Amino acid sequence: MQRRHFLQTASSATGAALLAVHAPGWAQAAANPAASASERIVVLVELKGGNDGLNTVVPYTDPAYYQMRSAIAIKPEDVLRIDSRAGLHPELKALLPLWEQNQLAIVQSVGYPQANLSHFRSIEIWETGSKADEYLGNGWVTRGMQAGFAARSHYTTEGVLVGVNDFGPLAGARAVALNNPEAFVNQARFASAQQAVGSAALQHVLRVEADISQAAQGLRADKFAFSTVFPQGAFGNSVRAAAQVLASQRGKGGVPVMLLSLGSFDTHQNQLGTHANLLRQLAEGLAALQSAFTELGAWDRTLVMSFSEFGRRPRQNNSNGTDHGTLAPHFVAGGAVRGGLYGQAPDLTRLDATQNAAYSTDFRQLYATVAQQWWGVKPEAVVGTGFTPVPFLRT
Repeated sequence: MQRRHFLQTASSATGAALLAVHAPGWAQAAANPAASASERIVVLVELKGGNDGLNTVVPYTDPAYYQMRSAIAIKPEDVLRIDSRAGLHPELKALLPLWEQNQLAIVQSVGYPQANLSHFRSIEIWETGSKADEYLGNGWVTRGMQAGFAARSHYTTEGVLVGVNDFGPLAGARAVALNNPEAFVNQARFASAQQAVGSAALQHVLRVEADISQAAQGLRADKFAFSTVFPQGAFGNSVRAAAQVLASQRGKGGVPVMLLSLGSFDTHQNQLGTHANLLRQLAEGLAALQSAFTELGAWDRTLVMSFSEFGRRPRQNNSNGTDHGTLAPHFVAGGAVRGGLYGQAPDLTRLDATQNAAYSTDFRQLYATVAQQWWGVKPEAVVGTGFTPVPFLRT
């Protein structure tokens, strides 16, 4: 049996945890006014299924947008205008305070060459930071760890996945997946480090269980009494769990990376209502995350970044939805973020043979920014050469 199967087996032993082992440590990075690199946090938010960028950041003055989307376009009077040409979907109103505080950056037209429109393959490309025709084993975050910034032993665990079962960007790292901290701690007690003579496979499973149990003990803490009001629903619960994990690490090693997920954004039909509900959950969840992390004194050392396997086509389909596309805007938020619009808006007058617009920012430029300006490691070690960072961080 393969290693992935044994990791899944170990996960079932606790019912709430999944853990990968044996990732190298991180080395110290250059200081940032917000915090030293070893204290910084990255929160990745996956918009699962492929978010529709044009109805997220709306080109409300572009006639081509309204011509292509007669049934699903956001009306100009409903748009939350952030400049003379672009505005946010009305259900993103909870993000406006972040925008007004210059702590929300929006990177437009993010994609990559030779885009793959398969859910499975494209998210793998985003998670590993690979080329379209390249297959990498480790996640892009894990390569950042391998490039170094603080000793591995400094952290309770190298990453926490909340409501997510696939390690994705953390593939190859010593990471823990949980639905909520209480269930994780309570069920991790069933994992034991018994010896299994003569079975290398079983010994591996038990080593994984032992690491799960050790990480669970590191996350054990009295529940922090937040004044933040967390939104109802699965994503709100994930944000609450992430905040409790962070609270449990006060005065301890910390957790440098958290991964949350919201979806599905795969809106092939009747998009308007589904998409509005998802964007409301996203905005309210991120607003609550800012509030909770601020309570913990951690917002200035936190970087939140969205990602998704692809966007949607500019033209609506016959089911009042949108099909798989090649680009989308992405959000970056945090106390050290330089807010504003980055990159070029999609040019809807110049579509390619697949009826998609051309991307202007390679997604690996976002990763290069995190590597160089947040972690203080060479971006080449994470995404290779040729990817210019986007200046959305204050230095």
